[in-house]
Amino acid sequence: MLKVSFDRPVPLASNGHPTQDPDSEGEIVLKERPVTSEPRRFVVVFHNDDYTTQEFVVQVLMQIFHKDSAAATQIMLQVHHRGWGVAGIYTRDVAETKVEQVNAYARKRGHPLKVTAEPEGYGEQT
Repeated sequence: MLKVSFDRPVPLASNGHPTQDPDSEGEIVLKERPVTSEPRRFVVVFHNDDYTTQEFVVQVLMQIFHKDSAAATQIMLQVHHRGWGVAGIYTRDVAETKVEQVNAYARKRGHPLKVTAEPEGYGEQT
């Protein structure tokens, strides 16, 4: 049979081991928790070119980025007029995956569309 005792707890020394000193009450050791920060985010940027059609850009935004027709058209117009437009902001892995998907989709259909993942804040200085 297992005997459970609810006597006074065994004091621990600063090294975490029980101490034999009957007068010692032990020490409380607090561990610092590392500070975690939000992961850096990346913007997926469409770049303008003279060959990819506006309709194809809208199609890509709707299929891969799940934008509705109005939002996709707005982004496409930014790309056309400004030279680049942001399709979305994601964690690095998701942004890089979206870029790979778009580039593969565009190449397969014969379009030289350029899409990149840039650290958040891209284009804010302009």
